[in-house]
Amino acid sequence: MPLSEEAVTIRYPTRKMSEVSIAKRKEKCENCTKQCNKKQSDDGANSKQEKEEVSGQVSEGSQLLLSACLSCDGCLSEEDNLKISQQSLEEVERVLALNKKCDVSKHKVLVASVCPQSLPFFAVKFGLDITEAAHKLCYFLKSLGVQYVFDTTLAAGFSILESQKEFIQRYRRRKHDSHALPMFTSSCPGWIRYSERVLGSLVTPHICTARSPQQIMGCLVKDYFSKQQKLSPEKVYHVVVAPCFDKKLEAVREEFYSSLLETRDVDCVLTSGEIYYLMEQRKVSVEELDSVPLDQVLGEAGDATLVKHDGRGSEGFLEHVFKHAAKELFGLDIQEITYKTLRNRDFQEVTLERDGETLLQFAAVYGFRNIQTLVHRIRKGRVPYQLVEVLSCPGGCLSGRGQAESDAGGRVDKALVQQMEEAYSSLPVRLPEVNLTLHTLYQDWLQGQDSLHANKLLHTEYRNQSQIHTQPPHMQW
Repeated sequence: MPLSEEAVTIRYPTRKMSEVSIAKRKEKCENCTKQCNKKQSDDGANSKQEKEEVSGQVSEGSQLLLSACLSCDGCLSEEDNLKISQQSLEEVERVLALNKKCDVSKHKVLVASVCPQSLPFFAVKFGLDITEAAHKLCYFLKSLGVQYVFDTTLAAGFSILESQKEFIQRYRRRKHDSHALPMFTSSCPGWIRYSERVLGSLVTPHICTARSPQQIMGCLVKDYFSKQQKLSPEKVYHVVVAPCFDKKLEAVREEFYSSLLETRDVDCVLTSGEIYYLMEQRKVSVEELDSVPLDQVLGEAGDATLVKHDGRGSEGFLEHVFKHAAKELFGLDIQEITYKTLRNRDFQEVTLERDGETLLQFAAVYGFRNIQTLVHRIRKGRVPYQLVEVLSCPGGCLSGRGQAESDAGGRVDKALVQQMEEAYSSLPVRLPEVNLTLHTLYQDWLQGQDSLHANKLLHTEYRNQSQIHTQPPHMQW
């Protein structure tokens, strides 16, 4: 199924769909524009009520504050909006069309990296198991003109290992560093955006510096894989297929762009829904798609088994760090983790105890309202946890709005999410510690696990970008 010239002219409604969803959320919150830092600064607003709203101290009547913040693009500059507008199917097709028309020397090599949380979506839509669905998706992407298709589980392994190492370092310096604990996970761009633009210095020093799986995959493709293929990074066009619209915001962050090479680690993020929409527009049926195994970064035969990490529907940072910390700090081998549900299934905690003493206490906090509860507790100094896994989507990454929204009204399709959870749980678990490919890349690509090169490519930093600088209350973590 080669790319037809007619297909290049297809107009995709994704941006409009996103705007409609945002508009609906804004209707539920009359003060949405006031709650944006940039808007408040521009308007010169200084009332106590508005400051409380922006800083996260919400009243009962403003339950959708965080939802509005994460959905609104009011804090984006025109340049940011331009960058995000290029995160589209139209942009990918523009690159594909140029490859057909321009001289071979000017061709871009297209690489697609698929998030493991996107694969259950295609498995449900195709009516297949995850492995077969992944192979069908790989064939479809290659039929468009994509040369290589990876999954990002390998990059997630790097992120988990680096997060584990950072937690141990933070724990050991907790008594003389007030910012060491709790450590908040950093893989969710919606949470990161809210932290930087609204919560500021209250939270940013506590955010784990390990890059997200998406951005580590970007480095892996643009730095390692391009060298293996004897290509300069700007000759590679890297597309990520993700379950979440917020991943587009992450891809255009300034620190993930090389001004010297004029290239991004991730050139374009497309949601699972956008890819499926493209298939529908092309009238492609699953039956006519061949099965092609995904490619391997190290170039092995493409028959590697798809695996997942521990965790419900995300990358399982909490579970991996918890088990690693129990072993590293207290010499305890933990095989199974028992979650204690607090407010709801999206606010849970796990505890490590020995002889009646609590050694570790972690929490998983998913969804807008639960994050608001967490923020309230942070401000009051009532957070007993050493680590909090924070995700802005209720239910975790499988519920990302780029794949889990129903066709009617923009609400989450709960039946679809349940089916995706069942499909995802069928994947075998492989611990990153025993992944030989990771160990090989640490040596061949990064010059060792503790090298300066590894720290540069696998970590980043998060900044206070809020417009209001309030002095946070003293906190006892």
